[in-house]
Amino acid sequence: MRDLLDLSLIEAAQKRVAQAVVPTAFHKHDRLSQIYDANIWVKREDLQAVRSFKIRGAFNKISQLDDAEKSKGVVCSSAGNHAQGVAYSCSYHNIHGTIFMPVPTPQQKVDQVAMFGGDHISIELIGDTYDDCYAAANKYATESGKTFIHPFDDPVVIAGQATMAKEILAQADFPIDYIIVPVGGGGLISGVINVFKQESPDTKIIGVEPVGAPSMYESLKQKQRIVLDEIDVFVDGAAVKSIGEYSFDYCSQYMDDILLINEGQICQTILDMYTKDAIVVEPAGAMSTAALQQLSTKIKGKNVVSLICGGNNDITRMAEIKERALLYSELKHYFIVRFPQRAGALKEFVQEILGPSDDITFFEYSKKSARAQGPAVVGIQLKSTADFEPLVKRMKEKGFFGDYLNNKPDLFQFLI
Repeated sequence: MRDLLDLSLIEAAQKRVAQAVVPTAFHKHDRLSQIYDANIWVKREDLQAVRSFKIRGAFNKISQLDDAEKSKGVVCSSAGNHAQGVAYSCSYHNIHGTIFMPVPTPQQKVDQVAMFGGDHISIELIGDTYDDCYAAANKYATESGKTFIHPFDDPVVIAGQATMAKEILAQADFPIDYIIVPVGGGGLISGVINVFKQESPDTKIIGVEPVGAPSMYESLKQKQRIVLDEIDVFVDGAAVKSIGEYSFDYCSQYMDDILLINEGQICQTILDMYTKDAIVVEPAGAMSTAALQQLSTKIKGKNVVSLICGGNNDITRMAEIKERALLYSELKHYFIVRFPQRAGALKEFVQEILGPSDDITFFEYSKKSARAQGPAVVGIQLKSTADFEPLVKRMKEKGFFGDYLNNKPDLFQFLI
């Protein structure tokens, strides 16, 4: 059993982080409230200066370093948001930080880290995942004697993240029935647990992870912290192979449920929030609102808080986000099309096989020479899921059907 943090530590953190953190908006989301017949409230941590809640934990930790530790400098590993919080804090306190980030980190996050840190930081891009760069950063911290600023597995960092939960309870003038929290390493949900289990014990705390990186889900299932062999790094803010010790203990004891969200559904949520609400969220920031669908029967008539934990979304990723959303919605399909060796076969495919609202979005012959006699990989976007079966039927009847690729991940990964 791990004891909850004394609330005085979190209250002290509130005073500390007030130097860098703004009290973010907390408002009822009318569109989602209507959809789910509930009172859906959103906490907008995407409106922080660094566009995520991570500034809270990083600033609280760095603010408490002694002069000797500050003079040596700090080290962190991060997929982006924690790095921005550390960079901001280094600049504010006039100390140097070395920041390790995975190579696939979206360029927008790398640029933001550089902007917030300026001359006070140096950036090292190492490894394919957060866990890879975490190992490199730890090794460097040990060898250099610099203080490692952990993104989630540190009670001082957790106390900083907990200040957001304190803020929510001060802003809400009603009892909260559910709070939905994105989970990566577990620092944020640990902070929420430490506040809500002491000040709002009847609130149900629901964690949310991406399907491609279910480290908390699997750890709880196996009743021990585990390390995933592989993860999908698309939801970069929540893609870790192993959760923290503190978060595992807190979630084992106090979390009411954990949900897994398909990356495609997360992408559709990003698009909906952008087009319908004018809110820019990153994949991790969209998880808690995406999770409402799974909870729809439980939350009717309830007061529900959804944490929008970050808005650092790289615009260059929007094509992939749209693609994943269409695939999840079963409106985008890839085929190997075998064109009959006769004149006009391509014209016949377009005019007789495709439906009136079907659209070819990808087309590539498999052969560089004699293209007209070879099969092609064709991506087709539909207006309705009901159009899929008739399309396949026409392709088979006319001899065009070669294979369906959406359900063949080994081949399909090369297309998106």
